[in-house]
This record gives sequence, structure tokens and C-alpha cells, in this order.
Amino acid sequence: MSTAPESEPAALVKSLDLPAKVALLTGATAFTLAPRESVGLGEVRLSDGPTGVRGLKFSGGRVVALLPNATLLASSWSEESLAEVGRLLAEEALAQGIHVVLGPTVNLHRSPLGGRLFEAYSEDPLLTGRLAAAYVRGMQELGVGATLKHLVANESETDRNTVDCVLDEATLREVYLLPFEIAIDDADAWSVMAAYNSVNGVTATEHRHVNAGIVKGEWGYRGLIMSDWFATRTATAAANGGLDLVMPGPDGPWGDALVAAVRAGEVDESVIDDHVGRLLLLAERVGALGTPRDHPGDLPAPDSPVRREQLTRLAAQGMTVLRNEGGVLPLDPSLTVALAGRHAVETIGMGGGSAQVNPPYQVSVAEGLGAVLGDRLTVVDGVEVRTRPVPARGGFLTDPVTGEPGIRVVLRDATGTVLEQRHVAAATTMVGMDDDFEGTVATAVLSGIVTRSGAVELGVLGVGRWTVRTGGDERSFELRTSGKGFGEEVLTPPISTHVYEVSTGTLFEATVELPAGTEVFGGAGQFGLIGHEASRETVDVIDEAVRAAASADVAVVVVGLTEEQETEAVDKQTLHLPGAQNALVEAVAGAARHTVVVVNAATPVIMPWRERVDAVLWAGLPGQEAGHAVAAALLGTVEPAGRLVTTFPKDDGKSPAWSVTPVDGVLAYEEGPFLGYRGHFAGRAPEPAFWLGHGLGYGRWEYADARLISGDSLAVIVTVTNTGDRESREVVQVYLQPANLAEPVRLAGWAGVTVPAGESARVTVETDRRMWRKWDTEANAWGRVADGGELLVARGLGDIRAVLPIG
Repeated sequence: MSTAPESEPAALVKSLDLPAKVALLTGATAFTLAPRESVGLGEVRLSDGPTGVRGLKFSGGRVVALLPNATLLASSWSEESLAEVGRLLAEEALAQGIHVVLGPTVNLHRSPLGGRLFEAYSEDPLLTGRLAAAYVRGMQELGVGATLKHLVANESETDRNTVDCVLDEATLREVYLLPFEIAIDDADAWSVMAAYNSVNGVTATEHRHVNAGIVKGEWGYRGLIMSDWFATRTATAAANGGLDLVMPGPDGPWGDALVAAVRAGEVDESVIDDHVGRLLLLAERVGALGTPRDHPGDLPAPDSPVRREQLTRLAAQGMTVLRNEGGVLPLDPSLTVALAGRHAVETIGMGGGSAQVNPPYQVSVAEGLGAVLGDRLTVVDGVEVRTRPVPARGGFLTDPVTGEPGIRVVLRDATGTVLEQRHVAAATTMVGMDDDFEGTVATAVLSGIVTRSGAVELGVLGVGRWTVRTGGDERSFELRTSGKGFGEEVLTPPISTHVYEVSTGTLFEATVELPAGTEVFGGAGQFGLIGHEASRETVDVIDEAVRAAASADVAVVVVGLTEEQETEAVDKQTLHLPGAQNALVEAVAGAARHTVVVVNAATPVIMPWRERVDAVLWAGLPGQEAGHAVAAALLGTVEPAGRLVTTFPKDDGKSPAWSVTPVDGVLAYEEGPFLGYRGHFAGRAPEPAFWLGHGLGYGRWEYADARLISGDSLAVIVTVTNTGDRESREVVQVYLQPANLAEPVRLAGWAGVTVPAGESARVTVETDRRMWRKWDTEANAWGRVADGGELLVARGLGDIRAVLPIG
């Protein structure tokens, strides 16, 4: 599969003594690896990167491009688009001197409750693996390393640092390891990240069977396996278990303990040499070993016309038309439109946690449609969608010093000496993780000028003792973590808010004394100011939306989830929309001539109203150009030709795999290989609302003359005709249904084709050889699926167009 290691890194390893070698195997900082001048090793810089290359700072870093989320990109079912995404992210990395991007996420959508599914491509291993391979190729061809994560069976967030995911060997190999295998086999990803969880009783960073036996042994992988941040628990077991690099640094469980383990004979020094050789190989590949690589200096800025076009197109083309009765979509731009919903005015462009970046702007749907429709658009706010307020945005607070949107943060040490002053556009900042100054922060003063009058909700977020002042009001209190989550101080810090009556120009100031000792995760915490207009009564909000809808030609209601549900560290409890959003849709649909619903969410939601509205557009988390992309999709400037990457169940609990809550520390993958559409098709779960692969686009399609073609792997050739009145892109899908029904149906291949209105195209879909394998547990080897069966030619398994028996 992968090529043999280059000789130069292997030779350099021999020139280092044991302590020097071990010192290289733990990060130097949160996101860098230590240089070693004696061997020509420069600093290696890493960055989180699922939807943007954030850089070396967890928050408050430089402005970077915010891409559409992974499920939206994957909904294109286009390897060409994912390769473009890889190149785009590589350029964003090169502009910052970043060598390795921590993505793509190739875990699967096992249960739709998974909080971090927005970072992962799909529920299908072949679709995930091939799209990830394209992303990796695009990124690495520009010299930036990709990182496949999280190895392995890391499909949920509940108790993620301690959960033991239990699954049989066949399911492990055929399903959950397969995307990693494909991305290594087809694209030679340069690094892999080991997960927090355990697999069959062994923590991922120590999992010799997976890391050393399968990945490095059977697959011949020569890349580097790093830990997820703070995931490594041991020296001997992790080093012997195939882990190469502990992150972050400079502290960790290796160092002197690993040196002692080698000298005690518990770890062979050849194991250390292998780890260092892989690290140096990665450094060589990314240009950090030997003569530094020159980086281009004329890369597009995050807000440049090039990026605006790319990000709008990539988002819009992945959006999926789930329903379109009477051809309401695309909208006629001459119509009057009533736009309603909190997500219309505060559109969600990214998920929570490590996927968050600092974009140049985020365009709302109201702004995007308004730019096209002008005074033909009426916008009304929607019902409340959050239980947890968010940091101030949209210029609600401004910096008292500069007047820019955002807040002022002043950091002081225990003597009161100012360590740093920051302008923070996002109204939230990290302290202690990636500070660029000497000294330890003891207190922080956060302040902003309120730009609204009337009833407003103001508050703070972060662990510590707070004193909050606004107008003549002063309040003191302490905020602590709940103790229920890993890294709450960083990912979901505690909050406190209060409703005030203010006038424009009021100063809102909060001082926090940071806790000493171990309470702050990794010595770090996230702090910020909350500010927004106070909530209105639901009945008043819905009544306003109904009046607007009744007066317009068409109503567009934007609903969805927020970073409360789609975030790292927290799983969902339900697929139902939060708040009274369903009531808003029902009320508008009862008053409007035509109703279109836009779903601003990355993962499945329950749509009890879907049969009572004219059209549904699933928009994902569209990134910084969200509003422009939604407008382009609704008006047909860019065809929303997406196909679902996850099966949408009709209600909670109606999926083959549902619970993500461990029982006595164990999360059993009892459905085996029958996750998602595989389980629905086998009757192990009810008929879904929408199948994986479903999507209408703006064409209409007829299929004819489907037949099998023999070759290296069986293929299907079929004629597709676009009977619609617009050029459209079709995705022809081929599924393998084995004769043995104990083996699940599975996606075996697909091909996309763009066809003008009224014309036909002959499409060939090659099935992937890896989908014809079956793991033989008794033989401990790969065998072939049972003879016979059928190939299903389909537009998703809810719309099968041809059945071809396999002779």
C-alpha cells in the first residue's frame, strides 16, 4: 500500500541518544513539535482543521476562511470537490506556516445523536473513505500533511475519555476501520490521530492490535500515529502499543518515564527508533527537515473574491432538496418573500468545539437573500432556539478602546501587572493554552460598550470568581464546571446572565479571578461576554411571522440546530428541533400561499411538518458564505445537487443504532455492520423519512438499459435522461445486496454526471473491490461475500431504478 520510508530520517535517528529521541516524541507546546538543530529538524506546526485552519491559537487567532462543514461538503458526493477542499485548506495552512492539518474526521455516523457528526462525512464507510482520500490528496499535493482521525470507533461524545466501545472483529474491519484503510491505501495520509475512547477494553492510544498490528503491520503504513490532545495515559503501554507522538506538550506521560522504561527493558529502543523515524519522515514530507521549504506569498485572503466564490459554490452545491412539490424551487426572484426564523437572522455556519475558527465574517440568510431580493424581502425574527446564551455577536458589544465590534480583554498577573491587552472580535478568548507572554494570568477584565437600548441579556462565561458591573448595578458570584464533561473549561464553560434595562453606550465590564490549581483544564480556560436583546414571548414572535407570511407570495422559514447540539464533547438527546420551531413552521404553513423550509443543521432532524410544506432544503452548516450559498440554492444560481450522507429517521429511537450512553462504562455496537441505511433496509429499523443518497436537485430523471460489465471489479452501465427543464447533476448509486441476508446491503460505487435539460448520458459505475470482501473470523483473514445476490441501481434505497442479479 504505502511506500517504504525514506533513508534520510532513518539515518538521522541513529545520531540521537535515547533522551534526545524521547524528547521529540512529546509536543513542545499545544500545537507545535520541538525542533532539533543537530539533525536539521525545524519546528513542526499543527492546527485544528475540519472546517478551517485555525492556526496555533485555540481562540482569538488570526482571521481564516470558514468552510462548509464536513457533511455538507460530503453531500456533493464529489471526489473532485473534496480534492478542491483539500487544496483550499492547504493554502490556508501555507499562509500561516502550518505544516499539518488535524483532519479529516473519518469516523462514521453510527447514531444520529452523535454530537460531533458534523465534522465527519457520512454513515457509509466507502463514501467516507473515498471522499477523505480525495481531500488528503488535494492537501498533501501542496506539501501540507493531513491527519485521519479518530482511530477508532469514536462515533459519540458521551464519556468520550473513558467509554469502552465494544464491537466484533468483522464489524471493526469491514465498517469502522475501512475509511482509514481507504484513505491510507488510496492517498497515503501522512498522519493518523488515536482517539480518547477504548476499543474492546483497550484504550486507543495503547491499542497494539489496531495501531501496530493492523495499521502499521497489515496495511504497511509508514506514517505517524499521534494521540488526541491529553489522550495518552501511560508510557510503556502506549509506546509499545504503536503510538508515536504524545500531544500536547511540553508535559505528558512519556519523557523521563519512557526513558526509564527503555532502560528497564520494558520498551525496546528499536520501538523508540521507529517512532522517531516516523516523526522525522513526517517532518521531511512537510518541509520541516533539512532545508526549509519556500512557501508561496500570494495566496488568496479569507475574504478575497476567490474564496467567496469557492465557499459559496462548495456550500450551495452540497445542499440537498428533500422535497419540492409543484416545483416551488427554485424561487422566482420577482416574487415577494417573507423570511422567518432565528436561523434566518443568526445563521449557524459552524459547529462547536475544536472545529471553531475566527472567520472574516458570517453571512446570514437574511443578508444573503436581501442582497438579491432587496425590498421584495420581509424579515422577521423567530422563536428562541437556545437554552445557553452565546457570546455577543453582530456588533452588539464594541471595544471601549477601538470602537470595533467585539470586546476588550486585559490580562493581569497576581501583582496586578498587565500581561496583555486584547481586542477580541468574537467576544470570547482562551487564556492559558496558547498565551504569548511571560507570567501567569491571575485576573482578567473583559469590557464592552452596549450598542442597543431597552431590555438586554448580559452575562459572562468562564470558570472563576466574577464581579460584573453595568450602569449602577454590580453583581458578584463564582462559576464552576459541572464535573460531568471532559474539558468543560475550554469547550462548554459555565455561564451566568441577567436581564438589564440599558441605553446605548452603556459600559458592561466583568472581572474574573481565575482559579488556581488543577480546576482549569490543562491550565487553560475560555472566557467571554454574553450580550443580546432579551427574548420575546413565543406567541408574539409566531404571530408576527404569520402576518408576514400571509402578505407574501412565498414564505421561507429557516430552522435548525445550534452549537449546543452539534458540538464536540456533548451528544444530542433528541433529533427534534429545539424550542418552538416546529410550531413556527406549522403556523406559517397554515397562513402562506407556499412554504419553503430551510434546515440549518448538519445532521438529521425530525420534521413532523414535512408533508404540509411545499419544499424542504437541507443546508447543513454552510460556513462564512452561508447566506449567499442559501440564496444561490433557493434561487437556482447554483443547483443544490446534494445527496444525503446520513439516513434521516422518522422519529427518535427509530435508527438501527440509537443510544450513545455507556452502560457501566461500555457502549456496545450491538447492531454490528447494520448501521444507518443498512439496518433500515434489512428491516432492523422502521422505514426512514429520507434514505442516504436521497436528493432531488432541480432535474427529473429517467433510467434505462442498465446492465452489468465484467472487469477488475464488476461495474454497471446505465443511461440516464434529464427530463426536467434545467441542466442538472445526477448521482447514480450502486448498492450490493448479498445473497446471504446476514451480510448487509452496502454502497458499492457511485458516479456523478451533469446533463443538460432533455438530454441523456451513458454512465458507468465501477464497484469498489473492497466492498466485495468479508472478514472471516475463524480464518482471521479476508474472504469474499457470498456468491449471488443483486446490484441495485438507485437514487438512494428509497428509489431503486434497476435490479441486476449477479450470476
